[in-house]
Amino acid sequence: MNYPNRVIKLGETDTVIVTAICNALVSRGYKMPPNSVGFDAALKTVVKLFQAQNSDRSGFPLKVDGGVGPLTWGALFSASLSNESTSSIAHAALLKAIDEIGTMESPLGSNQGPRVDQYQITAGLGGGGFYWCMAFVYWCFEEAHQQSGKPNPFPRTAGCIDAWNKVKRNNPNKLITKAQAVANPSLVKPGAVFILDYGNTLGHTGFVRSNSGGALVTVEGNANSGGSRNGLGVFELNRRSVMMPNLRGFIDFT
Repeated sequence: MNYPNRVIKLGETDTVIVTAICNALVSRGYKMPPNSVGFDAALKTVVKLFQAQNSDRSGFPLKVDGGVGPLTWGALFSASLSNESTSSIAHAALLKAIDEIGTMESPLGSNQGPRVDQYQITAGLGGGGFYWCMAFVYWCFEEAHQQSGKPNPFPRTAGCIDAWNKVKRNNPNKLITKAQAVANPSLVKPGAVFILDYGNTLGHTGFVRSNSGGALVTVEGNANSGGSRNGLGVFELNRRSVMMPNLRGFIDFT
């Protein structure tokens, strides 16, 4: 059964969906409480137990809240919601990003280095020393444009929130909000660019490499193995999801 594009929680009245959840829980060895009716408090308790004992499709613990959102749904039904476009400029940019995995700052922690400086200059900065996660994204799009001849639709900027605002103004249909991604994780395709918003124009960004039920594998510049927004190089990470608390949404040129 496909994810119903909303969080299923206490009080849900769609018996088809509730029955599917109950059957999936039973098939995984969870005992349904007697006389349970619909998505009641007793079923919520079983869902919380499942969440406490299982991980999402990237191997990270599920949030124990008793609601069946996209990550719990993916774990419960083993549903892969990855949807890849292989011909778009965004996919070509993603391939560029993958090729850059392992690029490091020099010296570490400086926001500088021969390659890092290239990212920043391409995005319009005057050289090294700046946070460069968005500069990396723009560089990948521009490299894809130069090699493929396809137009580069991504705004030239080194600012995460600035990029979001420019796309919202000029190509609003290319944005996927967090609410839309939570309701329908399959909207988020490889090549989409996530935007985290930390307030005061500060943010972080990177490419979605794969999506399994809302659990994301990403390629990020100015990152590290812990996933902070000011890191050391270009990393592949598997700790992102559509449920990230600071997620504004995705820029989607796929």
